[in-house]
Amino acid sequence: MAAEFRRALPNERRRGAGRRGGGSGRAPLRSMAAATGPDEADEAVRGTCEDASVCKRFAVSVGYWKDPYIQHFVRQAKERKAPEINRGYYARVHGVSYLIKAFLQKTQCNSQIVNLGAGMDTLFWRLKDENLLPRKYFEVDFPMIVARKIHNIKSKPPLSKPIMESHSGDSLLIDSHSLDSSRYSIVGADLRSSSDLEEKLRKHSLDVHLPTLLVAECVLVYMTPQQSASLLKWAASTFPVAMVINYEQVNMRDRFGQIMIENLQRRHCTLAGVELCSSLDSQRERLLGSGWDNAHAVDMMKVYSFLPQADVKRIEALEFLDEKELFEQLMQHYCICWASKDSSDLGLANIDF
Repeated sequence: MAAEFRRALPNERRRGAGRRGGGSGRAPLRSMAAATGPDEADEAVRGTCEDASVCKRFAVSVGYWKDPYIQHFVRQAKERKAPEINRGYYARVHGVSYLIKAFLQKTQCNSQIVNLGAGMDTLFWRLKDENLLPRKYFEVDFPMIVARKIHNIKSKPPLSKPIMESHSGDSLLIDSHSLDSSRYSIVGADLRSSSDLEEKLRKHSLDVHLPTLLVAECVLVYMTPQQSASLLKWAASTFPVAMVINYEQVNMRDRFGQIMIENLQRRHCTLAGVELCSSLDSQRERLLGSGWDNAHAVDMMKVYSFLPQADVKRIEALEFLDEKELFEQLMQHYCICWASKDSSDLGLANIDF
């Protein structure tokens, strides 16, 4: 469930927000919850799932990374995506994957992953191809998105076969809004209700005693600060050994961030939690304040510099980038944050780029 990386660009180019020092400097953050009704806001958030998936499929088609599964979930883009988008998604996919694999290494895959707001994400299939599946992999999203994903899985053997190959025991349980196998489950639930989420996950064999990784990519920002705090506190109090990865906006108080907000608002997309995206410090503090023992946050420009530079050079040769300053500003307005608690001393606190 992720907003399109480059939504702000068209107006930024016309209004000069891409220039350093442009605009009015710092501006007050404001939630857009009042701008739309709850149903309209939820529909706009669901639309970001399609945006992100289309962008990922296009980047894969150009050669930024390999993902043979995304084509089974989403159509090819009708028009080219700008290099800024493609490089941004490259950094996001590789940055999040790096932390996920570090967690799996620390736990020797004797763990579980809960992907919150998973959308059309293909991580389960890619981890299986790399022989890195955890004991169980859960996905959670709006029931409408889950129903669409289950339909694709049921109708496309390249998606259903890996689930069957990893399954053992009784027959798979499947209905229109959930699928449960021994290694993969997808559940329709509202992340704004931790009790509803926990109930549905436990029905699909969530084991609170297993080391647990929760992944949220552009999810918490669509929840109010109170709702996201409740979710983070639930996770920190439920799992004795756990890690959370959060990818979303940051540095949203400057003019560049404000125009990003305004462009989303025109699409009736509510960033209800944007006030927590004011800085890297605010991102760390929200995690520590929710019961996590340690927390880290880095902007995506830093993540991009941490990635293997030989591969970065390869992808930079794929397309010419004529607005490097704009790319850097976009990357400085997204971040990866992660936090852990580790009663078993597995070394989760040492995970870093």
